[in-house]
Amino acid sequence: MTSAITNFIVRIFNSVAFSVALAASAAVVGDAQANAQCTQLASGLRSPLGTALTNQGNLLVSETGTTAPRSGRISIIDPNGNRRTLLRGLPSGLNDVGDPSGPAGIFIRGRTVYLAIGDGDVAIPGPFPGSALENPNGPSSPIFSSILAIHFSAATEKTTNGFTLTFADQQALANGETVTLSNSTQDKITIRLIANFPNFISAPLPTVPGNIQESNPYHLVAVDDSLYVTDGGRNLTWQVDLATGSFSPLVVFPSIPNPLFPALGGPFIQAVPTGIASFQDQLFVTLFRGAPFLTGTSSVEQVDPVTGSDTPFITGLTTAIDILPVNEKGATNYLVLQFASAGPFFQGLGLVLRFSDPAGSPTLIADCLTAPTSMSLNKKTGTLYVSEDNGRIVAIPLE
Repeated sequence: MTSAITNFIVRIFNSVAFSVALAASAAVVGDAQANAQCTQLASGLRSPLGTALTNQGNLLVSETGTTAPRSGRISIIDPNGNRRTLLRGLPSGLNDVGDPSGPAGIFIRGRTVYLAIGDGDVAIPGPFPGSALENPNGPSSPIFSSILAIHFSAATEKTTNGFTLTFADQQALANGETVTLSNSTQDKITIRLIANFPNFISAPLPTVPGNIQESNPYHLVAVDDSLYVTDGGRNLTWQVDLATGSFSPLVVFPSIPNPLFPALGGPFIQAVPTGIASFQDQLFVTLFRGAPFLTGTSSVEQVDPVTGSDTPFITGLTTAIDILPVNEKGATNYLVLQFASAGPFFQGLGLVLRFSDPAGSPTLIADCLTAPTSMSLNKKTGTLYVSEDNGRIVAIPLE
């Protein structure tokens, strides 16, 4: 398992060291057999965490970056797997577990892309696993833990050779300015900061009074005049007003008891919200669940965006990381992406499951994934695209 998702997971691990090796065993889901195979569309990406399809049939991919500063990127990948850069120079920094953290979830509406930026290097390691302290040198970017709105034309999407965001541009965004970039082909792109969440809150521990809990936006969805953002660091979903940029927690997901305590892990397992989707005026949020990442503890939650009420929708999952409601032939199905097949920790390959009945057994669509992070469906072709933290995008045909 590679770095981007590892840092996201390890950060919420607050009781025992991340020392259990990943197993290679496969899990059986009911009596179903995988009926689709993964075909590599692209590789060599910088830890892709988010995908979104444009109306031109291209895939936008958010890449969290490398160990180099400001190596976050958005790429355009066409249906043949050819990659071009849309935007480079996005903030990325080594977090408190020494891995890159930068661009995360991505959502497109019309010609505007909404991009979540992770917590970057706002913290340094604390004295024991799961603890963190404020970076005494300050973060390397003023727009970590934020949401950007990026607007570009259809013509730019077709022809661009990429735009570069500088550190001065990041400072301008943090100051509330709109940044307009151009390149040698006279294409233009505009960028605004929609919301800048607090980098962290104080979370003192008995032996670490300076311990902090970082805001770590992971995925997002726009609905009408609001943006809803999962925050795996704070275990909540934010509601953001797109007109004013004001934000507040919509729902905070509680921890659950750890049935293996004290043999493995701490007394509680954190929620760790990851994927989010909107369907029929409701929000659906995947709870990855934290260490020791047990089989059956993960879930999809249904959240009312008006009241913030939270109801379990699909339960008994393992490390669910994305959710996609799909209307197929007059019926609604729910595709769930699991990071791994079984627990504790991460055993076996990642899965795509289809639920026609949230309370019933799923159909296994694919079991050929390595550390998957997000998925997007091309409804015209029936192709599901899944990003993997190892730098790949794979295509899976849906029946």
